[in-house]
Amino acid sequence: MRLASYNVENLFDRARAMNLKSLSQGKPILERFAELNALLAQPSYSAADKTRMAKLVIELDLEKSDVGDFVILRRNRGGLIKRPKSGGVQIVASGRADWVGSLELRDEPVDEQAMRNTARVMRDVEADVLGVVEVESRPVLRDFNADVVAAFGGEAFRHAMVIDGNDTRGIDVGLLTRQGFPIGALRSHVDEMLTERDPIFSRDCAEFEVTAPSGARMLLMLNHFKSKGFGSQQSSNAKRRAQAKRVAEIYDERVAMGIKNIVVMGDFNDTPDSEPLSPLIEGTDLKDIFLHPKFDDGGFPGTYGSCAADNKIDFILLSPALFDKVTSGGVFRKGMWPGARAKRWEAYPEVARKEDAASDHAAIWVDIDL
Repeated sequence: MRLASYNVENLFDRARAMNLKSLSQGKPILERFAELNALLAQPSYSAADKTRMAKLVIELDLEKSDVGDFVILRRNRGGLIKRPKSGGVQIVASGRADWVGSLELRDEPVDEQAMRNTARVMRDVEADVLGVVEVESRPVLRDFNADVVAAFGGEAFRHAMVIDGNDTRGIDVGLLTRQGFPIGALRSHVDEMLTERDPIFSRDCAEFEVTAPSGARMLLMLNHFKSKGFGSQQSSNAKRRAQAKRVAEIYDERVAMGIKNIVVMGDFNDTPDSEPLSPLIEGTDLKDIFLHPKFDDGGFPGTYGSCAADNKIDFILLSPALFDKVTSGGVFRKGMWPGARAKRWEAYPEVARKEDAASDHAAIWVDIDL
């Protein structure tokens, strides 16, 4: 069987702030959105909270309207803000119970050529079991699989599953499997908390049980850890470490239950030698497929961007029982932008511009004799 992991960076729609040409443009918008959302969720608003909230509302282009370029403020009932004719914003609610509504990011369609190239990657990697990262929802994954992948000559996957996670941007983790690889028991960890209002997992550590045609069962744990792009380095590192530590604990719990065939995979947003990932990489007996003698990295050690060693952030970690059954593995980069001049790897002819890339991530795969 072939197992693969791929960060698709959304299939049909993506938050407009995440579609900007550079991270430096989108980062402040997403950080203000997250801060305002956290403040709005509080049971009561202090005077300092109201001052800060009003400032954030203006900075998010919501001073004159509930619809900004990147954010929408939905107010269904109750009073939250007033907009005086003289300008500015006043927060009139005393707490979350005073109003009903939400703060949402505005979406826009993914570039059409990029969408087609994503379908090509999902077709050409030829996985029996494909873990996907940054997918909008199960209906989106189902429709993309049935309509777009099939339109490019790919065989549609038989099963598609996504458990809605904690991220408000619509970037969840999900699973596609072929006929003969049914998805069995599911388990979510979205509501495990670091503090009362801070979940451990930015998205989820979703567990899926998959049965191979041979009858052998395999437990897959899909993850998308906290990125380095938003928040301080210290807080981001601490979050990723907490996530890695909890995944390691869950892995150990499953091993203690007698489960031998376990996969932990996804986008961990850090490198194998990083301190935040050490509880998972160094603290368990899981083995990185990049270290298998039959794995071919295609001449580049990384999986993201330029694919340098410091961009090795996508993982398939296998329990010893599965690692011993590996027959081959590799990195599929044809959907990535290879560079404008000295092209680093072979890409699809349709990747004519950086914007045409299916994703900034490569798909990684491994063949297992299961």
